[in-house]
Amino acid sequence: MNQKITILGAGSWGTALAILAARNGCQVLLWGHNPHHIALLAKQRQNRRYLPELNFPDTINVTDNIKDAAQFSDLILVCVPSQVFKQTLLALYPHCTARITVAWATKGFNPDDGCLLHEVVADIFGAHTPAALLSGPTFAREVAADLPTAITIAANQAEFANHLADIFHSNRFRTYTSTDLIGVEVGGAVKNVLAIAAGIADGLGFGANTRAALITRGLNEIIRLGVQLGGKQETFMGLAGLGDLILTCTDNQSRNRRFGLALGQGKNKDDIIKEIGQEIEGISAAKETHLLALKYGIDMPITEQTYKVLYEQLAPQTAVQNLLSREPKSEASD
Repeated sequence: MNQKITILGAGSWGTALAILAARNGCQVLLWGHNPHHIALLAKQRQNRRYLPELNFPDTINVTDNIKDAAQFSDLILVCVPSQVFKQTLLALYPHCTARITVAWATKGFNPDDGCLLHEVVADIFGAHTPAALLSGPTFAREVAADLPTAITIAANQAEFANHLADIFHSNRFRTYTSTDLIGVEVGGAVKNVLAIAAGIADGLGFGANTRAALITRGLNEIIRLGVQLGGKQETFMGLAGLGDLILTCTDNQSRNRRFGLALGQGKNKDDIIKEIGQEIEGISAAKETHLLALKYGIDMPITEQTYKVLYEQLAPQTAVQNLLSREPKSEASD
C-alpha cells in the first residue's frame, strides 16, 4: 500500500494500531510525549511496558518530536487519552499541512466542556477537514496479536471512512463504515462508565443476572443520551454500541471493569488507579456523562450512581440499593 500514517500516542492502543497498519503495508511514525519511553521503543523494537513480546515490523519508526510527527504524513491517527486529546491536537496544529486528515481511536468526552471529540477536531482544524473515529469491541493486545477483530469507522465524509477501512482491513481485522460520528462517539465513551458499574457489581459478589441487567439497562442509557445528542438508534445496536459494551463489561482486559471490580472489593480508589497504571477513561466519562444527563434532563440511573461512588464517596453497596429500590415501571416506557 505504501501509505504513510502518523499515530499519536505510544500506549497500548496506539502501538497496536501501528503494528496493524505496518502489517498491512503502511509506513508508520509512532509519536509519544515521553522521550525516555520513546527511546526504549526505538532500542527494544517493542513496547514492553504495554504490549510486551510483540515485536515492531520494520516499517514502524518512533519519535517524541511533534513537528516530525506532523510533517511525516497528512494522515494523523490520534490514540491519546481524552484528557489530553485537545492539547495534543493544539500542539500538532502549527506544524500541519493544509491537506491534513484526522482520525482518532480515543474514547471519551472533552473534559473542558463535555463536548464530543469530533467537535474538538472541527474547532481546531475546521469543519471541512476529513475526520473519522475508529471504535468497537477491541482490546489492544488481541489486535496486535492478529486475533480476529471487527471495528466501526465513522467519518464526516464517506470517502475518508472508506480510505481508512482500506488501510486497516485485513483477513483478521474487519472494518465497517458509518456516517454516524455522534452515535459511535457516545457509545465508546459511555460504555466505560457502565463497565465500572459492572465491575463494582461483580466485586460485590453479585452474579451473572446482575451483570446482564446492568448491560441491558446500561445500553438503554447510552441510547437515550446518544439519540438526544443526534446519534442514530441503530448505531447503538452495532459494534460501537452493544458490541463494545458487552466486551468492556465482561472481560478483565478492560481497565474500567478491573477498576470497578476493585472498588466493589473495598479497595481505595487512588490505590487502584496506581496499580492499573494506565488511563481509566470511565472515571472522567462518569462525570461528563452525568453532567450531560442533567443538562438534557435524561434519566440515567446507573450512570448517576456510578458518578456518586466516584465523586461523592457513596458506598458501592448503597449505590446498588438505590438502583434496586427505584419504583417499578414498564420496560417500554423508556
